[in-house]
Amino acid sequence: MRDRALRIAGSALERMFNADHSDQGEPHLACTCGGLARFAGRRPRTITTVLGEIRIERAYYHCEVCGQGCCPRDRALGIEGSHLSPGVLRMVGAVGASVSFEEGSGLLKELAGVTVPTRQVERYAERLGEEAARFEKDVVEAPVGPRPQTMYLGQDGTGVPMRKEELAGRPGKQADGSSKTREMKLCAVWTADARDKEGHPTRDEGSITYTAAIESAQTKDTDKEVAPFAQRVEREAKRRGYDRAIRKVAIGDGAPWLWNIVCECFPGAIEILDKFHAKEHVHDVAKEVFGAGTDLGRAWSKQRCDEMDEGKIDLLIAAVSEHASRSEEARKCAGYFTNNRRRMDYPKFESMGLCVGSGVVEAGCKTAVGVRMKRAGMRWTLRGANAIAALRCCRVSGKYEDFWEWRAEINAASAA
Repeated sequence: MRDRALRIAGSALERMFNADHSDQGEPHLACTCGGLARFAGRRPRTITTVLGEIRIERAYYHCEVCGQGCCPRDRALGIEGSHLSPGVLRMVGAVGASVSFEEGSGLLKELAGVTVPTRQVERYAERLGEEAARFEKDVVEAPVGPRPQTMYLGQDGTGVPMRKEELAGRPGKQADGSSKTREMKLCAVWTADARDKEGHPTRDEGSITYTAAIESAQTKDTDKEVAPFAQRVEREAKRRGYDRAIRKVAIGDGAPWLWNIVCECFPGAIEILDKFHAKEHVHDVAKEVFGAGTDLGRAWSKQRCDEMDEGKIDLLIAAVSEHASRSEEARKCAGYFTNNRRRMDYPKFESMGLCVGSGVVEAGCKTAVGVRMKRAGMRWTLRGANAIAALRCCRVSGKYEDFWEWRAEINAASAA
């Protein structure tokens, strides 16, 4: 019954399109090369819509100067360079940002009765992702209204499996020194004015936005392959009004690149080393020095973590340093705590009502990147990874509707 109704509706739509010859217009149109394109008849085309495939005819213009032809109605209908209607294209973007391309093709067939092969889902989703990346760069409007009380900015990185040609010459953790992944860096901005039952700050529902890409993290970069990640972080901060916040907080692990970005771009931010990440280093030292699961190791770890909770960082560093001569893990940990000493004043931060953990960012690496891009068998090109990351972040950040409005405005402006 549904298929029959769709066929009837599709046939009616097809007749409506083909009965309208208003797109023929003048016998000549201005061509982008500066010449005149001459009306050269009508050309048929089959497009996939939410009602199934329909065949339409459009006025075709040909320019003898540059030898190019065009159908103005394609742009007006939003099908220029695509055989998918805008409605189906939007569906493809939604599934391409959420699941594998193969699963996306199946969902379109199962839920909407629309047939879009896997390779076409991939091609169109990546094309939309590249447009979403342009949207991320172009739309950087600072919010208006009251200044936010406290805003958090976090950064992290996660490995994305890549195709072999994208890994040539890159060192990694494999036995032969090669790599299977490239690091996708993620920036998250959120607020945490809400409190849990114990009175601890917790992320406000719907407040978090993401942006991610495989990009250089250096603040002064001469690499022309991709835009620097520092600029991406600045754009997201400006979009969210991070600079306007009364209290700006930056949370992260001990990676030097992320603190370099914070120091360069947000010199007034309160810097906090993720407390839970810091405690993991303590437990790693205990395992290497005392053995995994030993009572002595557990007791030593507890004492060090208590010192951390109480803000006794000098005692903590001294206790870890005692084992540095015979433990590489202890040597690295002591240096790690020393370099981040000023970011570990946890009693002060907690008395200010601030978050001291970067769980929001780590969860973001899974939500915005891992769930979509790190599934079994996936191998990405750099172009494809960055495109789908842009599309994925756009959706999970609640910007998908804004993206389509921006896209419609851009297409309308170019058609005028």
